Amino acid sequence: MKLFIDGSAGTTGLRIRERLNARPEFELLTLPDEKRKDPAAKKEIYAAADFVITCLPDAAAIEAADLAEEVRETHPVRLLDTSTAHRTSPGWAYGFPELSEGMRADVRAADRLAVPGCHASGFIALVRPLVKNGLISPETALSCFSLTGYSGGGNKMIAEYENDSRSPLLDAPRQYAMGQSHKHLKEMVGVSGMKSVPAFCPVVGDFYSGMQVSVPLFKKDLLKGGVEDIKEIYRSLYASDVVSFREEAGEDGFLAANALSGKDSMMISVAGNEERILLLAVYDNLGKGASGAAVQCLNLMCGFDETLGLEL
Repeated sequence: MKLFIDGSAGTTGLRIRERLNARPEFELLTLPDEKRKDPAAKKEIYAAADFVITCLPDAAAIEAADLAEEVRETHPVRLLDTSTAHRTSPGWAYGFPELSEGMRADVRAADRLAVPGCHASGFIALVRPLVKNGLISPETALSCFSLTGYSGGGNKMIAEYENDSRSPLLDAPRQYAMGQSHKHLKEMVGVSGMKSVPAFCPVVGDFYSGMQVSVPLFKKDLLKGGVEDIKEIYRSLYASDVVSFREEAGEDGFLAANALSGKDSMMISVAGNEERILLLAVYDNLGKGASGAAVQCLNLMCGFDETLGLEL
């Protein structure tokens, strides 16, 4: 199968290319640097590919999707987009197959697939099953805390953190998007089934990769059930090699955001007590939060074992 990665110079694109370079079933197509933004050259390579993975800013990703639609009139190219642009768009499959068998079937059949956002993946994995099963009302006002490694900020932030003369302020965790307008919020609400936008508190720390998403929940906010009911929902839904429920999170009372750094898996857990509950997801922002998720979805679209080439 022929595959083109449009935007392979960024962190996600580079990681996807590294993974697929080792896969003999794929022939990776490339464009010379001087033709990367040449519309005619891009149309030609899209028309030669079975799959295109776009790792582009939103505006460019929308243009790429339009180009793929134009090419699809004569050639059945299938598109995977890693940007924020299409995650809640009609006609696009959402690339989190563990959420339901229906979603897994949608991924397999997709011509246009949106790869989930890193922060959003944890929130949606934790909240959507509880909304679907009636434990949380969609109108509930939730909070979400997400701690990420600095690779989530892309090449510019990586260079900033790895600079020998960097600011000492980078030595401590830094909260950002404090204006409550983070680009993942639309996806977090739309895919989880919530109607109320959560108060979202993302924090970047001085470690390369890893992510920990926490959603605190008061027992009084549950429509029915309690901690054991939440655990049973997670236990029955998340039992794969990629996303799994664990009875106990962390080690010796601590939960490290980089516990699954370098892996493509996600750990779901529940902590707290019957009155104040913590919903927890730990994974790699570059793994299940980005390139690993893209490769998993590509495997399904190709009819392969979805774990092929993943680090679990």
